[in-house]
Amino acid sequence: MLRIKALPLLQTHISCYPLVAQRVHQLASIKHVCVLAERRRQGLLYPFSSLEEHLSSQVSQEEFKIFHPSLEELCQAETLFTPSSQHSIDYSTSAVRIDHVPLLKQPEVCFMGRSNVGKSSLIRALFSLAPEVDVRVSKTPGHTKKLNFFTVGKAFTLVDMPGYGHNAPRDFVEMVEPYLQERHNLVRTFLLVDGGAGLQKADLVAVEMCEEFNLPYVLVVTKIDRTRQGALLALALQLRDFIKNQTSMCFPQPLLVSSVQFSGIYLLRCFIAHVTGNLQLNAKQL
Repeated sequence: MLRIKALPLLQTHISCYPLVAQRVHQLASIKHVCVLAERRRQGLLYPFSSLEEHLSSQVSQEEFKIFHPSLEELCQAETLFTPSSQHSIDYSTSAVRIDHVPLLKQPEVCFMGRSNVGKSSLIRALFSLAPEVDVRVSKTPGHTKKLNFFTVGKAFTLVDMPGYGHNAPRDFVEMVEPYLQERHNLVRTFLLVDGGAGLQKADLVAVEMCEEFNLPYVLVVTKIDRTRQGALLALALQLRDFIKNQTSMCFPQPLLVSSVQFSGIYLLRCFIAHVTGNLQLNAKQL
């Protein structure tokens, strides 16, 4: 479970290179990514680019570039995840029932997935530009037992959901289903899939839930740093076909991320900024 303390003043600029404290991970900001060699830089900003050379000529690369913002747009999104005197990032509250959730008007996104899929680690990476973040990522699967709400200024709210499957809370269904059904400001659900394990039965149940409730959602493949490129490409192609043939509410492009190497974190930040209405893209729209 995550806890975010009050954040100190930081000066930020729309040009995208915020001033960050030394505690921040060295790759948390695009500023540090841009000085890397091109191949390494592209792999961090657009993870699927590392797999393109292994892609069959019969498969269109554009299917994996439906959401492909520019570097400038990635930078603009980064400012949203950087605290300042006018823009605080805070832990708001936790809830175990729908009547306990906070009444917030700003757009909301939620993250859900199997226990030990790396959900809390991913959220920690997304908020890594906030130097005073106190993140608790347990080594024990299923540590998150409540709905945890984090407000990002007046821009949006991020919700960390309890993990399902192994070590899930006993009242998981009673806790999660009403939230997904009744939360009117929920604009996108991010369903996490372990890159090494692929889609599991419990994930299919979560997919069915999103489809039944007509919720727009995205499949996010985690732990890609632990997965061989061949296996990762095979999974990406499998998910593409699964989304195309067996879903109607899922975004057609699976997103690839590594909370350790920060691959795809910048792209995911930009996706969140866009779907919450805080960033208009110049090119392709969702």
